[in-house]
Amino acid sequence: MLKRILLIALLTLGQTPALAETARHGLAMYGEPKYPPGFQRFDFVNPDAPKGGSLVLSAIGGFDTLNTFTIRGQPAAGVTNTFDTLMVESQDEPFTQYPLVAETVELPPDRAWVAFNLRPEARFQDGRPITPDDVIFSFDILRQTHPFYRAYYANVAKVERTGDRTVRFTFAPGDNRELPLILGQLPVLPKHYWEGRTFDRTTLEPPVGSGPYKIARVDPGRSVTYERVADYWGKDLPVNVGRFNFGTIRYDYYLDPTVALQAFNGGLVDFRAENSAKNWATAYDQRLVESGRIKKEEIKVETPAGMQGFVFNTRRPIFADPKVRYAIAHAFDFEWANAVMFYGAYQRSDSYFENSDLEAEGLPSAAELEILEPLRGQIPDEVFTERYEPPSAGDRRVVRDNLLKARELLEEAGWVIRDGRRVNATTGEPLTFTILLDSPSFERVALPFVANLRRLGIDARVRTVDAAQYQNRISDFDFDMTTAIWGQSLSPGNEQRDYWTSAAADHTGSRNLAGIKSPAVDHLVDLLISANTREELRARAAALDRVLLWGHYVIPQWYAGVSRVAYWTKLEHPRDLPPYGIAFDAWWIAGTSQAAR
Repeated sequence: MLKRILLIALLTLGQTPALAETARHGLAMYGEPKYPPGFQRFDFVNPDAPKGGSLVLSAIGGFDTLNTFTIRGQPAAGVTNTFDTLMVESQDEPFTQYPLVAETVELPPDRAWVAFNLRPEARFQDGRPITPDDVIFSFDILRQTHPFYRAYYANVAKVERTGDRTVRFTFAPGDNRELPLILGQLPVLPKHYWEGRTFDRTTLEPPVGSGPYKIARVDPGRSVTYERVADYWGKDLPVNVGRFNFGTIRYDYYLDPTVALQAFNGGLVDFRAENSAKNWATAYDQRLVESGRIKKEEIKVETPAGMQGFVFNTRRPIFADPKVRYAIAHAFDFEWANAVMFYGAYQRSDSYFENSDLEAEGLPSAAELEILEPLRGQIPDEVFTERYEPPSAGDRRVVRDNLLKARELLEEAGWVIRDGRRVNATTGEPLTFTILLDSPSFERVALPFVANLRRLGIDARVRTVDAAQYQNRISDFDFDMTTAIWGQSLSPGNEQRDYWTSAAADHTGSRNLAGIKSPAVDHLVDLLISANTREELRARAAALDRVLLWGHYVIPQWYAGVSRVAYWTKLEHPRDLPPYGIAFDAWWIAGTSQAAR
C-alpha cells in the first residue's frame, strides 16, 4: 500500500518569478527530472479525457474506519483519494516527484534539510487554507501513532515553520538521499479538524480532506461512495491534468472473492485487477469477452515485483532455527501448483527485489563483496559461495528427493520422528503450526503444501479468517505462518527499516512480519538508505537481498511481471500507459460530458 522512492535534482518553476537559487520544480532520486520547469502535463495522460460518469469497484471483507492512517481497524477502500500530498510522483520515471500542495521545494547542496513552499491557493475541502502548521501537525501525528511512519521518518531531526508558507525539515547527520522525496509523499491533514478528536481510533465520520474526491455516502461495511470535488483547488495543476476523471467512485464490499468476480461478470462492477491465474484463464464470461463488451488486458509493467511468500514468524520458538525453516521450504511444490492451478502463468520468485535490476544475480560482485566481507561470521556462509535458489520440484521423484532432504535437515536440527510425529528430540514438543489466511481462494495453494508437510510428520493446518480479524492478528504478530507481499520500488530506501530491522520487529503493526533481529541486516538497511548513486544502490540492494534469502525467512512463491486487468467497455484508458503503473487515475468513462471540469 504506499511508496515509490526518492531524492534530488531540479530547477526553478517557470511561472513563479524571483525564486531563491535553491528553489526547484521537482525532485528526482538520481539525475534530473524528466519534465522541465513550466511543463503542462504528464505525457501519459489524455488532457481531453471527459469528466463524469459513475465507476463501481469491488472490495473484499468489510471496513470499520474512514481514517486510513492508524493501525486500528480496517480502513475503507479508496480513502487516499480524499487527501493531497506535498508532492506527486510521475509514473513514467523511476522515482521523481513534482509539487502538489507545495509550489516549490528548496534543497541545499549538502542535502541537510528540505523546505516546501506551499501554494497560496491550496485548500482543504471545508475551504480552510493549507498552512505550514497543518504540515507539521501531519508529520507529528503520523510519527506518533503509526510504526510505519515512525520508521519512515526516523532520520528527521526537526520540523519547523520558517515562513508564512514555508515548512522546513532538518535531517539527522548521515547520508539519506531519499528523505526529501519521502517527505514529498507526506499526506497533509487538517490540524483544525483533528484537534479535539482522537486520531488513532476508528471512525465512520468522514474526515475533512483536501484531495480530488470527497466521501459522499457510507453504508458501513457494505459500500463507500466518493464524489469528485467540482471546485477542487488543484484540478488545473500540471500534475493533475487528465487525471481524476470519474464523477463518482463506489466500492461495493463482498465477503467472498468468487462472488465479487460473479458481480463483475454480471455487470455490477466495472473494473477488476486479477491476481488469480486460474480466474484469468477460466472464470470470465467468454461470450462477453468475445463480443468485446468485456476487455481483458495484460499490461506489461517495469515495476519490481518484490517478494511474495509464506512467511515464518521467527518469534515462534519452532521457527527460530533457519535450518528448520529451510527444511519446511522443501515441502512447497511451486512447479506443480503453477502447472495444475495457475496454467503456467507465473515465474518462481527468488529475490526480494524481483523483476528489477536490484536483485542478486550469480555470486556476489566485487562491489557486493566489499559490503559483505566485514559481515562474515554474522551472515550465512552460503551468501559468499552459492546463488540462492528456492527448492524446486514438479514431479514425484523430485518431491521425494526434496522431502528426503527436508528430513535430513530436520534431524540435524534436533527434530525426530516418534510414533509418526515430528517432535523435538529433547523436549518431545511436536512440530505443529497454523497457516493463517484471509481468503479461501488461497487454501488451494496451502493445502497441498500441508499434505507434503504431513509426509514429514509435521502437523500443519490452515485457518482462514475474515479481513478484520486477519488484520488485527497480523498487526499483533499473532500467527505462526501467513502469506505476505513486500512490494518494492525502483529506489528502495527508508521503508526497508519497517520491513526488516530489529527495531521494527517489536513495533506492533510493522511490516517486519518475520520478526527479523539481525545487526547485519540492520547495517545493510542503513547502507541501502545512504546510497548516493544508482550503482551503490544496486550493490547494496543485492547484498541485502542475499542475506535475507539465505536467512530463510520466507518460502518464495511467484510473480507475473504483468498487470492483468478486466473492464467493461464503458471504460477507456490513455493510449500510451506509463511503464511503472497502469495510471488508473487517468482512465475515464466513454461518452461522458467534458463540461464537468
